Amino acid sequence: MRRARAAVTAVFAVNGALIASLAVRTPSLKTDHELTAGLLGLLTALVGVAALAATQVAGRLAARIGSAWVVRIAAVALPLALLGVGLAGGPVHLAAAMLLVGAANGLLDTAMNAQAVMVERAAHRPIMNGCHAAWSIGSVAGSLTGGAAAQAGMSLTTHYLILGGVVMAVVLVVGRGLPAEEPSGGPSPARTDDGAGRRGWRGWRAGWTRRVLLLGALGAAVLACEGAVITWSGVFLHEDLGASLGVASLGLVAFTACQTAGRLVGDRLSARHPARVLVRSGTALAAAGLTAVVVAPTPILAIAGFALAGLGLATPLPLIFSAAGHAGTEEGGTGATAAVARLTTMTYSAMLLAPALVGRVAQALGLTWTLALLVPLLVTVAWKAPVLARTPSSTPPVVPAGVPDGAL
Repeated sequence: MRRARAAVTAVFAVNGALIASLAVRTPSLKTDHELTAGLLGLLTALVGVAALAATQVAGRLAARIGSAWVVRIAAVALPLALLGVGLAGGPVHLAAAMLLVGAANGLLDTAMNAQAVMVERAAHRPIMNGCHAAWSIGSVAGSLTGGAAAQAGMSLTTHYLILGGVVMAVVLVVGRGLPAEEPSGGPSPARTDDGAGRRGWRGWRAGWTRRVLLLGALGAAVLACEGAVITWSGVFLHEDLGASLGVASLGLVAFTACQTAGRLVGDRLSARHPARVLVRSGTALAAAGLTAVVVAPTPILAIAGFALAGLGLATPLPLIFSAAGHAGTEEGGTGATAAVARLTTMTYSAMLLAPALVGRVAQALGLTWTLALLVPLLVTVAWKAPVLARTPSSTPPVVPAGVPDGAL
């Protein structure tokens, strides 16, 4: 289990580094291809649309070849797609490469979350928060190395070629540690995969149960709030509170740092407290943080509010993913992937729509009132948090306080 946990955690970190490496080189991409702001926005949207489409087939693909193989294939395809971005000779080639990036990321995102659920069930202790913390740490590392590459004048092709070589070496090493099947006493992997495959191809709609829809709605609400803060915190601090551009950037820094710190201790909290309690307290804390933001008279107090919101939003999304995956394991290992895929469909949709929707509402009401509208949304998530406890398998067994993490 140590090996499996390390392998899944490493995959999350790799994914974060790859996505950050694309985001941080966006200015270089715009300059190299002389893109207008509108065309750049369209190309960026293609990544999200392709990822959303890929989540629709992730469960079906996992039913046929296993989620571990989906992770291995997607983790190799993603850096190759990034290299395609670097090699693109024009907008058409660039659009094709962006679609491949999105598709590979959608498959990887879904399958790696399902793999984390499998390790949780085998280890009988939570690891999802740590995996999402690894994603954040990988994202920071990817941003720093990408920024250094841009500062040194390194071309996109060279940057992504080096990055791809490193990532593929890591995947070759850790890929063998991924769990190949759901570690339970159910049917054999072949029989389970075959049955799940038939259900996946012929009965896809049947998987959209009321519970999956409710968990998806909670995850979408949490991610919508997170996306709104990521996209608009700097604008709010600069335009509404008069902060300089440098100070305005600290809102996102504070939010991300506190969210990552919360996830680093999230698994310890999950081992001792029910998921519904952590989701309820976390979203309530985030609501308090955003309330502090919208009533803050100075940028410093607003930055403190964003930090509080980041701390509150550290554990809810990983716990919602975990609850969906554990509920899906009633269908075997590929059932977890299918359930996570459906949840990812809804959260990706929120991620795509929320920043634009916030912008629309802000034009009519102002950004302060628009951010204030996120508070009742978080309160609603806190109110509905008990849905995480409706299925006994939705949370791994609680580990006694005396059992160290190293027992894995």
